Amino acid sequence: MYLSRRKFLKASGVSALAGPMLLSNLTSCKQDQSKPFGIQLWTVKEDMAKDPLATLNFLSDDGYRQIESFTGEKGIFWGMTPAEFQKVLSDLGMEMVSSHIDPRFTIDPASEDDFKKLCDECASIGVKHVFNPYPGPQSSSDDWKRLAEGLNRQGKIAKAAGLKSGYHNHHQEFTVTPQGDLPYAILTGNTDPALVDFELDLYWAVKAGQDPEKWFREHSGRFSFAHFKDLYKEEKVRELDASDEPRTEEWPVGASTFLGNGRIDFASILKTGKENGLKYFIVEQERFDGSTALDDSKKDADYMKKLLATS
Repeated sequence: MYLSRRKFLKASGVSALAGPMLLSNLTSCKQDQSKPFGIQLWTVKEDMAKDPLATLNFLSDDGYRQIESFTGEKGIFWGMTPAEFQKVLSDLGMEMVSSHIDPRFTIDPASEDDFKKLCDECASIGVKHVFNPYPGPQSSSDDWKRLAEGLNRQGKIAKAAGLKSGYHNHHQEFTVTPQGDLPYAILTGNTDPALVDFELDLYWAVKAGQDPEKWFREHSGRFSFAHFKDLYKEEKVRELDASDEPRTEEWPVGASTFLGNGRIDFASILKTGKENGLKYFIVEQERFDGSTALDDSKKDADYMKKLLATS
């Protein structure tokens, strides 16, 4: 039986963010998954670091049925074995569909054995996709071409394990190289569609002046995942740029907000995306003004339910 957060915490005898615990003696009873959506756990990374089980329970109560993990200090399975992590998710009516992984797997062939092991672990619990989340600065078109070669190599290893490997963008992929090339065009044009998938981060694409629908149409079938992350309206972005300090020279001031509070036309993007192979809709948010990650995650979930109900 699916347990609500209150029942889960009462049965466990702990507070919402107490020390980690293992769920037990629960049977899975998933809610309607006709139009499921997921969340990238980076959104709630501080909460996951404190207590992954209580945090996952909050997210399940909000309606998230899919999880995209990332490589943190405890690994993509959050200090558990793959089977233990799968059991936790299954008991909460959730599944892990993908993960962001260590970029060195793409860049360094010497890491191949570690990548194979991770692929086997993911495959053992039904995870189907792994993504390079950020490869670090690339200085030239040749650097991006070498990265594409690495993605193809990585894709072959993942395919042998029954997975699809892929790439997640930020804004750097839309900055023209000194040689006059667009990095994202290099990556999509120099990778094998049978081996390499793409996850379009809508926030970063729009922030960089790109049209996500154009990418979906011109590269139909290449984008099975997208990050649904909203971008503040232009006036608010200008205000933040004037008041906040960039994280580094390479990274601009963050300007994400909860879904529906920004400028991105998700309804139109979703329609075009689904017409061109988009299958997974993953919520992500990185900034929480006057709120918390868990509170905004609920707002994001409520938005996604309405969005998908009319799609």
